[in-house]
Amino acid sequence: MSDSQLYLQIAVWSQIVSSVVFLGVLIYMWARWIMPVVLAAQDRSNQQIAEAERHRDEVKGALTALRQEIETARHDAALIGDRAGTRAQHERELLIAEATEAGERALADAGRELERARAAARHRLRDEMLERALQLAREDAARRVGPDFDARFIDRFVGELEHTARG
Repeated sequence: MSDSQLYLQIAVWSQIVSSVVFLGVLIYMWARWIMPVVLAAQDRSNQQIAEAERHRDEVKGALTALRQEIETARHDAALIGDRAGTRAQHERELLIAEATEAGERALADAGRELERARAAARHRLRDEMLERALQLAREDAARRVGPDFDARFIDRFVGELEHTARG
């Protein structure tokens, strides 16, 4: 081998060794300074992702709980509406029953009052008729009865007394 070839080979091997050393230094620098930074960034990124997933799961759980509360509230509202409707119907029936009862009482009271008014009117009519009949009888008696009737009546009465006393 000639010198020029030797130098050429030394130059090639020098390039290879320097490349290997350069790669070794790069690997060492990568492992020593860059890899820890990349791994730390990856850990931080993984932690952020895990935190975001945990937060997402919490929000999903809260959303599910809220949906259940909304459904429960809707169900409760429906029950309250049903109860209110039932209660209103019951109150309506009670009010109608009370009004009917009050009307029947008022009607019965009016009937009794009418009977009392009729009885009072009958009594007034009877009293007025008796007054009129007595007045007419007095007028008729005054026309029929006179001194002759009195004498005959007294004679007959005395005769009956004498007859009773004799007999």
